Amino acid sequence: MKPLDPRLLSHAASARSFFVLGAALGAVQTASIIGFAWLVTHLIVSAIAGERVVELLPWFGALLVVIAVRSAATWGMEAISARAAAKVKSELRSKLLASIAKLGPAWLTGTSSSRLTTLAGPGLGALDTYFAKYLPQLILTAIAAPVLIVVMALWDLPSAITVIITLPLIPVFMILIGWATEKVQKRQWTALSTLATGFLEVVEGLSTLKIFGRAERQPARIREVTDGYRVATMKVLRLSFMSGFALELLASLSVALIAVTIGIQLINRDMTLEVGLFVLLLAPEVYLPLRQVGAQFHAAADGVAASDDVFSIIEEAERAATPSDARAAAAAGADGPISAGLQHRGLAFTGITVGYEGRTVLRDYSLVVTPGEVTAIVGPSGAGKSTLLGVARGTVGASGVVTIDGEQLTGDRRRAAIAWMGQSASLIEGTVAENVALGQPDAGPDEVRAALADAGLEFLDGDRMLGVAGAGLSGGQSQRVALARTLLRARRLDCPVVLFDEPSSALDADTEQRIAAAFRSLAQEGRAVLVVSHRRALVASADSVHTIERLETVANA
Repeated sequence: MKPLDPRLLSHAASARSFFVLGAALGAVQTASIIGFAWLVTHLIVSAIAGERVVELLPWFGALLVVIAVRSAATWGMEAISARAAAKVKSELRSKLLASIAKLGPAWLTGTSSSRLTTLAGPGLGALDTYFAKYLPQLILTAIAAPVLIVVMALWDLPSAITVIITLPLIPVFMILIGWATEKVQKRQWTALSTLATGFLEVVEGLSTLKIFGRAERQPARIREVTDGYRVATMKVLRLSFMSGFALELLASLSVALIAVTIGIQLINRDMTLEVGLFVLLLAPEVYLPLRQVGAQFHAAADGVAASDDVFSIIEEAERAATPSDARAAAAAGADGPISAGLQHRGLAFTGITVGYEGRTVLRDYSLVVTPGEVTAIVGPSGAGKSTLLGVARGTVGASGVVTIDGEQLTGDRRRAAIAWMGQSASLIEGTVAENVALGQPDAGPDEVRAALADAGLEFLDGDRMLGVAGAGLSGGQSQRVALARTLLRARRLDCPVVLFDEPSSALDADTEQRIAAAFRSLAQEGRAVLVVSHRRALVASADSVHTIERLETVANA
């Protein structure tokens, strides 16, 4: 772990202003340290010399002012640290979400959602310690240590030389301890990510586990992963305490060495009491910030590890932006018309080949979904029907060309041209209207009611509250709410292509007829409607039916 990752300054503007203000407050703290040591020395030496208390009162007043200034500077550092941590976390989270959107669904499908959730939540949350405890001491070390050494050298050169010799031992020990804890810290972060992923998988699949009688095994699995995280955390804490003890011992021995040197000079009358006491008071202050940096080094490691992952995602998005556009342009002009032989209205697949896990799913597949028609795709499970929809949406990597109204769209333009309903309803906690208008927050109540009516849910109150994952609705109702959302999106954004993946799997025959009518209405509006389904009635209502056969040939694709 670097003392300061320069990427933090480039990706978070608030961090730069924090360092400017922190440097100013660090200079004030350094000046107050020198003033405090000098005033205390003067008061003690004057008292020993026999000066009266009345004569010392102005010096006591000055000492109180210096103490107040130092306290105010310390409080100010803590305040700007907390504020900077909040701003930096907000900036990094915003950039993280923007980068995820820029990388697109294809990248997201290959990344653990629980890992990203942990990264954006508890991971970046650990930056509080980094800003509140680690960075202030790092700033103070950079400012106070050289200034105090210079001041000590002006008063007593041997003591300054002792500090110069012993001070580098602290970062040396920090580096050695850092090497020892780096692997342990990575294991802790990995254990936390594994715990989050495992818990999410159990929650998402709990109903399936209960059906097959496997739910009782999950507490033991969660307990095992939790124990692994606990053990990793305790190892980090153990090493942190050991490193703190080592640094404290080293600093104490160094200050003791300076004290012995000063004592010998005082006995030999080679130094006055005023000089000796002043230098002795400054000596611990030289080591203190660097000692605190070492002590907070491990406490801040979680936040730094998380921010490093965030920076990697942000930089990956920046690298991916230009190459993807270049590939699109090379293929046929990014977001523009392609060769005349491939210009089709509606949705067109040309030469699509997809393979994963050692098997070719689609090979050189071509299909044209004509506007104004409902096209159905049928075939056995695993043949690649849902994969083809993923290719259309850009979430599945494939060779070949996908065009919408004769253009090879990419990125946001491609996503804006498609309304899509997947096999899962993917509802959220909130009202029915909020679920229908998800992604379209400015949709009016009349538009929401019209979409619900087209989906056969005119009886459903838009203000009805739903639980997590749409709890409170039946499977068929949840599916129709998702259908209403797709209808609303298609019409509000005027999407030329609408995709449906098993949209009626949980519906009865009568409701299925209403759904088929909604598809026909979308097609009559001039849209290309593509439906993947195993239901005969829905397939029979389509204008054209295409069959995808499962490829048995195994190949590395």
